[in-house]
Order: sequence, then C-alpha cells, then structure tokens
Amino acid sequence: MTHDAEPEQDAIIQPPTRGLASLVVRLFLRTVGFIVLASIAAFGVGFVVFYTQVAALGPIDNPRADAIVALTGGYQRIDQAVQLLAQGAGKRLLISGVNPATSVGHIRSFTKSRDELFQCCVDIGYDARNTEGNASETVQWIRAHGYKRVILVTNNYHMPRSLAEIRRLDRDTDFLPYPVEKRLTLSDIAANPLMLRALASEYVKYILVVGRDYAGVIL
Repeated sequence: MTHDAEPEQDAIIQPPTRGLASLVVRLFLRTVGFIVLASIAAFGVGFVVFYTQVAALGPIDNPRADAIVALTGGYQRIDQAVQLLAQGAGKRLLISGVNPATSVGHIRSFTKSRDELFQCCVDIGYDARNTEGNASETVQWIRAHGYKRVILVTNNYHMPRSLAEIRRLDRDTDFLPYPVEKRLTLSDIAANPLMLRALASEYVKYILVVGRDYAGVIL
C-alpha cells in the first residue's frame, strides 16, 4: 500500500512544466504574429502615403534660382535641366553622377543645345555612383560657388530620397524640387508590375534613409 501511494503523491507535487512551456510558446508566437501583421500594415499604409505624395508632385511654374542640379538616372532629367538653364531659371547647371564613358559632347548632342551654353554654364560630375554620392557631389559644388537657392531636377519618385540625402548635408541652401513627371496613376501601376516594383524599391530606400537620420538624431 505504501509503495502504491508514493507515485500519486509525487505526481501532485511536480509542477505542470509542459503546460507552462506550451503557454509561453503560444504567447510568443502570437506576439510575433502580431508584430509581423502590424509591420505589414504599417508598410502598406506608408507606401500609400508615399505614392500619394509622389504622384502629386509636379514642376514649378517659372522657377528662379541661383543654379540648377540634375541627378542622372535618365536623359529626360538632363534634357529638362538643360531647358531650364537655357530659359534662365538658373545661372549654372551641375549634372551629377554622369558615367565616365559619357562625354560632354554626347550630352550636348543629345539635348540639342548650343555649344556656348555648355562651355560657359554646365559642369559635369563624374564622381557620384548613387544618390548618396549625388548629394555629396552636389553639396560640394554648391559650397564652391556659394549658391543659396538651387533647383533640383530628378524623377518624381526619386525626389523625396534625393532631398533627404542632400538636406542631411546642407541645411542652409534652399532647394526647389523640380520633378520630371512620370505617370503614376493606379491603373498605370496595375498594368506595369515593373513600375510597382520600382516604386516599392524607392519607398524602402527612402524609409531606410529617414530611419538612419532619425536614429542619428537620437544617438
């Protein structure tokens, strides 16, 4: 009788470790699941806000500044910037991030501009390899010439990150965004998955830049 009672007593004294472990696992999985869903929702809402702001961007009417900067990434940006220079929107133009294999003559020929305009008023930047490099090259050029008001030319979806990178290095200059318009209607995006991927990629890069700067301020 004594031997039979001991196992029952031990079973009562031992804590229900398996039940507690299972509860902890379930709570952990639910927490992780909630964080994942909340992150996806936040990303989606942020992307919609980003898209709305970018789609609303448009060229400024009759812009006037000390100078003009075009960030390479498409000849449409360069062509637009050269037109602004020819119209007197700025005194001088920097084309930042040009491929070393691209000559001044090539750019002038493509934009169908006068040779005199390029000789007097256009600078070609060959050092930048990305948007961060564009910002560094642009700020150095601005400081070398003492400009205070600059028109920035790039695609509309690229404008938020470009401004964030440049303003991180230069908070004194007044930058006027002059976006080269891209059709970003919902129907266009739905019909072109590559456009959606490009826009999403730019959004991720933008929030990384903003997050880096925000973390830098806190630290």
